[in-house]
Amino acid sequence: MFGADTVRGWGYALAGAAWSLPPAAVALAVAAGAGRSWPAALRWVCFGAVFGALLLVGGRPLGVRARCVRLANRLLRAGLPEPPASPGAGRPRVARTSAWLALHMAVGWAVVAVTGMLAAVAAALAGVWFGGGDRIDLLGVSARVAGGPRGAWAPLAAAGCLVAAVCVCAGATAALRRLAPSLLGPRPSARLAAVEEQTRLLAGRNRLAQELHDSIGHTLTAATIQAAVAAELMEREPEAARRALSSIEESSRSAMDDLDHVLGVLREGKAPRAPQHTLGDLHALVERVRQTGTEVRADTGGDWARVPAAVSREAYRIVQEGLTNALRHAPRAPVTLRVAVTGDWLEAELTNPLAGGGLGLTRPGRRGRGLTGVGERVTLLRGEVSAGPVPGGRWRLLARIPLRSAP
Repeated sequence: MFGADTVRGWGYALAGAAWSLPPAAVALAVAAGAGRSWPAALRWVCFGAVFGALLLVGGRPLGVRARCVRLANRLLRAGLPEPPASPGAGRPRVARTSAWLALHMAVGWAVVAVTGMLAAVAAALAGVWFGGGDRIDLLGVSARVAGGPRGAWAPLAAAGCLVAAVCVCAGATAALRRLAPSLLGPRPSARLAAVEEQTRLLAGRNRLAQELHDSIGHTLTAATIQAAVAAELMEREPEAARRALSSIEESSRSAMDDLDHVLGVLREGKAPRAPQHTLGDLHALVERVRQTGTEVRADTGGDWARVPAAVSREAYRIVQEGLTNALRHAPRAPVTLRVAVTGDWLEAELTNPLAGGGLGLTRPGRRGRGLTGVGERVTLLRGEVSAGPVPGGRWRLLARIPLRSAP
């Protein structure tokens, strides 16, 4: 009650009283000039009508509402979100802003008047008592203040007036802080729209993170294996080693393009390019994997022209993740890849031998995000996915995506 919040609340009330002076002066001038021959009651009605009209006009600009929100947050600690830059809401927004301006001005004048009166009474009582005592007339009440101990009630009453003034400030601050969200805060529809927008933004960022994981993870895995191959062939087959190093350079540049695109989107700027790999890029992907020394037997079939663009993009990423997992867990083991359009479904199947060894590309106890990402992609497209060991000592990843249910 006696802290900085109360002082800021009194400052907020003083601002409301000050803001009411210009519209009040205009309304008073109009009422006095237009209704000189009118009865006093009618002139007051004219004053109220003009004052209310000015408040409605003042509540229309978005900048006024934004300033009201900022001032309430700074002095009332209301914690209100910034209003949107777009007009939105129309008449309800203007009415709520005008109502807040009227409330702010009314409470401001009440607080300033009451606290000013209480402070004046406290000063008068204390001054008379310290001056040796005298008769005092305050607010139509006349009282005798004796000097010395007999008039000791006077400073106590003065202190009580100051405490009452502080209580008025604290109460008005608390009331305005409680009412601010209903008049200056967003409406339920706006809050719901904000939550939906935030959800959409988070979903987009998660999607970008998955894209980055798939692209960079595949590139790093392939580059690691290619570097190992180049090191082995450097002495006896330098030409093959150079081809492996050239493949590392090419795949790294592609990964840098993907990274540049994702970072550009996250910074809300324009990305230099937007890589959108589809099934049409599958041949280049398989060739990069083959350059690591891994045999890939690819079988593609069906009418790919029937595959929607969204399904084609997701299928490419699914195959990429399947090949990456094969390189990580069973390096240089032959991989069988089948991508085919069967009826109204696109099927992508990868199988490779189970292997316990490797190049140390996975850490013990670490759960990868690749299969989780594959499952999320297939689920969003209302498809089916399975991954796990199958008879014959092989690992199989099978994704089936419906063509007509693509978003």
